[in-house]
Amino acid sequence: MEVNVEAEKQAIIKDYRQLLRLARPRMKKGDDKRIRHAFELAVDAHKHMRRKSGEPYIHHPIAVAKIVAGDMGLGTTSVICALLHDTVEDTDLTIDDVKKEFGNTAAKIIDGLTKISKISHQTESIQAENYRKILLTLSDDIRVILIKIADRLHNMRTLDGQSRKNQLKIASETIYLYAPLAHRLGLYSIKGELEDLAMKYTESEKYKEIAKALESTKKDRTKYINDFVRPLQEEMDKSGLKANVFGRPKSISSIWNKMRKKEVEFDDVYDKFAIRVILDSAQENEKADCWRAYSIVTDKYSPQPNRMRDWISHPKGNGYESLHTTVMGSGGQWVEVQIRSQRMDEVAEKGLAAHYKYKENKFKAANSAEEAIESWLMQVREFLKNPDVNPIEFINDFKLQLYQKEIYIFTPKGELKILPATATALDFAYTVHTNVGDNCIGAKVNNKLVPISHELKNGDQVEIITSRKQKPSEDWLNIVTTSRAKSKIKNSLREEKRRIADDGKEILERKLSQIKANFSNDNINLLTNLYKMPSSMDLLYGIAKGTINLTELKQLRNVGGALEIIKPEKIGKPKDEEVFYKTEDNNGDIPKNAELVIFDESSKFPYEFAKCCNAIPGDDVIGFISINGVIKIHRTGCPNVINLASKYGYRIIKTRWTAKTTPAFLTTVKLTGLDDIGVISKLTTIISGEMKLNMQSISLETNEGIFEGIIKVFVKDNEQVNKLISKLKSIHGIDSVIREEI
Repeated sequence: MEVNVEAEKQAIIKDYRQLLRLARPRMKKGDDKRIRHAFELAVDAHKHMRRKSGEPYIHHPIAVAKIVAGDMGLGTTSVICALLHDTVEDTDLTIDDVKKEFGNTAAKIIDGLTKISKISHQTESIQAENYRKILLTLSDDIRVILIKIADRLHNMRTLDGQSRKNQLKIASETIYLYAPLAHRLGLYSIKGELEDLAMKYTESEKYKEIAKALESTKKDRTKYINDFVRPLQEEMDKSGLKANVFGRPKSISSIWNKMRKKEVEFDDVYDKFAIRVILDSAQENEKADCWRAYSIVTDKYSPQPNRMRDWISHPKGNGYESLHTTVMGSGGQWVEVQIRSQRMDEVAEKGLAAHYKYKENKFKAANSAEEAIESWLMQVREFLKNPDVNPIEFINDFKLQLYQKEIYIFTPKGELKILPATATALDFAYTVHTNVGDNCIGAKVNNKLVPISHELKNGDQVEIITSRKQKPSEDWLNIVTTSRAKSKIKNSLREEKRRIADDGKEILERKLSQIKANFSNDNINLLTNLYKMPSSMDLLYGIAKGTINLTELKQLRNVGGALEIIKPEKIGKPKDEEVFYKTEDNNGDIPKNAELVIFDESSKFPYEFAKCCNAIPGDDVIGFISINGVIKIHRTGCPNVINLASKYGYRIIKTRWTAKTTPAFLTTVKLTGLDDIGVISKLTTIISGEMKLNMQSISLETNEGIFEGIIKVFVKDNEQVNKLISKLKSIHGIDSVIREEI
């Protein structure tokens, strides 16, 4: 295809000028020249590179820089690093070149971004370790992870050019790590877009369905919002408050999550939009003005008592500040209203970056909200830098806390601590100090004595009781929920284990001396394999505790101080897992670029349907190669496969349905409605009579005139399921009918 060089050049210049407009509010004298220099270097470095879409590669770093400047509000150094973020990885430009042209800070950030890019996707532990390396950038400069999130956002926006396998792998990683991380860093707008884009590829049919429904109801929704907002805006103006009142649609993914959580249809989700009241207030008047606005809203519309949230008095751990209330609008519709100042709104949109000001090339906390974030980052850094942490355990613990709700706990002197909603007294003890946690024997919560496992509630005042005789035990890991507490307990247990292992070392030295063998690394490694222990320390610990009997030394012979196994075929045989995980390009016996056609008799690959999501013909599906080489068929939106694909992306296999006749599949339909006479007869008439479907079972439970039912029925494909659902919904008194989700 012929390339119009001049047209491409003009498009690049136009893109660059848009970037400058976004960056200008934070530019200082001379910054425009520095950005121009970085742009020219990037253009030259990427001049022979193109994206899979065919466009010049330079559009990608410019787009990332635009997100960094516009969506995140970062400054010139971050813009420069975004422009150059792929150069060291993909071109001849070096870190030393960057340091020479732009200084140590820019070089350090780009070096961090380059390390993240060097990710291979082989085993779960390697992938988890890669995630850990990504998060380790929090220790160096938070801008690394912010630019990486911007990079991921643009990649998600341009994912159409990738293969289906890569789309699912990248989307799964995004849901697994990047969207939760954006949430925790307060990048709510970016988090919502990442989740929507991931859903577009993992649950494409449902995404299109909700998008279409939103578009078709847009006119009515706009009218409702305008009617709701008008009297509020008038009252705000009369009161002297400088307020902008408007409605904003909720994301497609958040609507879908509500539909799944509450098991309702699109029409039954009431909060498809939120009303925002953004106040132009001086910082010293923000709180008072927000509460005045709240008073106006609740005077005009009746509030729901249990749906009020005050994140102004106590901001979230990521610095989010806002008043939320849900009020009754016209037509009996509940409406969420969010009230905050312009500064608070910028924080809500741009997250962590909006909290910080650059001082001497470092991020410095400016107020209590920033201190809460800095406190969290310090905990993350502390946990990440522990060299002994298991990467899989770490990423699972860390991810759990990214979305957790928070509670506010007070020390005896009134100091505020922010903890996850499930935190215990022992978790609180470790937030005070490691020694306080290690020696904790109980607590007083609101002056009442409680055990260390007591789950704390929002607003509790906690005093920790300690004893020097107390020390951590293994079961403490089941009590705590925070990563910090788990890390500290594991460190203490590890130290205790090392102390006991030293006793085991003395025992083993004596035993080896008796058979005239050396206490050497080679002999220790041989014994570790012989006893199938995960490490030499576990071997020595087991010897000291008496769980390892050294009689197996009789299986060995001493050759000049070195031990040898008499029957080598019984020792060191690789496990199936080790054989399977040979290389990224070798998934056992299944070629890397293979395609599975379900129900195609010529297919040579063993497969079975995953029971967690019960895929049926017509569903968008994904094949996943299990440890024994059998391909498991999942629906692409299945949370289990998203979790697996984010860790083992290389084990995804392209999968599609054959066009041939397929057998009947068992699927489950859930329904609710009014308990009316003859409801079962009406159901069976449609299922067995009209649609000629075979039922495995039908069960209904009634409670005070309302029934909930489960029908298990054999169908040919998802089109038949959708037709069945449509027919069942038409029965008078039926409230909702859904195909059971995972």
